[in-house]
Amino acid sequence: MKKYYTLLLAIVVFKAGLGQGYQISLKTPDFKSGITYLTYYMGSNFNVADSAAISNKGTAIFKGASKLPPGIYAIFLPGNRLRVEFLIDKEQVIAVTADTTDLINKTIITGSKENILYDQYQKFASSKGMLIQQERNAYATSRTKEDSLLHEKNYNNYNKQLNEYREGIIKNQPNSMMAALLKAMKEPPVPTKVPVTKQDSLSNYYEYKNHYWDGITFMDDRIIRTPFFLRKLERYYREVLSPASDSIIRDVDYKLLLARSAPEMYKFLLNWLTDEYINPKYMGQDAVFVHLFEKYHSKGLSKWLNESQMDGISRRAYMLMSNLIGDKAADLDMLDVADNPMSLYNVSADYTVICFWDPNCGHCKEVVPRLDSIYKASWKQHNVKIFGVLTPDGKADIKPEWLSFINNHKMTDWVNVYQTKEAEAKNVAEQRPSFRQLYDVSMTPTLFLLDKEKRIIAKKLTWEQMNDLLEVKWKTPSSN
Repeated sequence: MKKYYTLLLAIVVFKAGLGQGYQISLKTPDFKSGITYLTYYMGSNFNVADSAAISNKGTAIFKGASKLPPGIYAIFLPGNRLRVEFLIDKEQVIAVTADTTDLINKTIITGSKENILYDQYQKFASSKGMLIQQERNAYATSRTKEDSLLHEKNYNNYNKQLNEYREGIIKNQPNSMMAALLKAMKEPPVPTKVPVTKQDSLSNYYEYKNHYWDGITFMDDRIIRTPFFLRKLERYYREVLSPASDSIIRDVDYKLLLARSAPEMYKFLLNWLTDEYINPKYMGQDAVFVHLFEKYHSKGLSKWLNESQMDGISRRAYMLMSNLIGDKAADLDMLDVADNPMSLYNVSADYTVICFWDPNCGHCKEVVPRLDSIYKASWKQHNVKIFGVLTPDGKADIKPEWLSFINNHKMTDWVNVYQTKEAEAKNVAEQRPSFRQLYDVSMTPTLFLLDKEKRIIAKKLTWEQMNDLLEVKWKTPSSN
């Protein structure tokens, strides 16, 4: 799915706005041929917006009928080793003269007021950055305490000067793109209170979380095409915000509401969030993806997606809707080994483990006997039952192999069931979802854990993880 999102990002996020168009002229005397690329930042990557051939006079022109979306752009010179960075906002007739002997200090950019500030900032930051690095290196090699203190003092002083310069731009040029970028670049203040109690730690966490997005409004499209926004977004949802699906859903709804007045930001957020939770890293977070589908995609609020993209999102959502953590599991009406009707809901147990498996699956041949061993050794005594569902891969009748595997491994304590071809065909004819769709079974073995009321507690765990979870449940009286 990451491949899908990368394609989606390239197609959707770089949708140029309406207007008089753009023209970026490049003059680079050190090159007389080759292809140069106009790119924009997207996280740590550069995406290509346009390309042009350099003439024998060292010139090239990037030109388009529609305006470029605002952000930080870079022209990569032939060979893709050297680049010139600049801002694109409302003014989009820009001339760039690049001197490769010193791209930062000798490059000249005209036609854009925003780039005057950006150029000044780059030069100042570059000079202070060199001094900061020198002091850092000197501190690391200091031989006396006096030298260490001196280099530490110089280091802090140069950092202070750089921060004051940034704050000066924000204060004196508050409506500039440079000010917006500098505010967005700020890291949230790290709480200084030393935690003594659990409440102290929680207070520090909430203070950090509540200030995490200071400087970013989610109503400014310009922030998307920067080297820091995507990384900041990833860190927030993967490390800062609670992984509980309810917390994530409340948060994304609020941010998407803010972003509705910034169309490109809205598109970017909805695309990224959809990709992040379509195959989530933590169990239960697929509820976030289903929520995004039901509230946004299915309501026509992502019209920029093409038919194929929407079809993929819709299919995945329908595979997940009926097997979310906390929901009651769908009933399974099948036949047992003696061809008698057997229903999942007729299984009486404190916990029910559903195991979708195939006797011809190599992984199943290893896992299922181990699952049966831990069941007989421990689970059975705690009123756990296993509902084993034959899940054939293909149209061949593998019932004989299934019965043979059950008998050879003495799995008679399981509730072993299968679905006939006739029943499967009837489901298709009546357009009813199959058990594969109801339980999102795309591989075998697949395990689900249900409570006494057949609510889904966990899914798609290994048998070892399932055992660990059950042991925790048995040790917690309120869970039984």
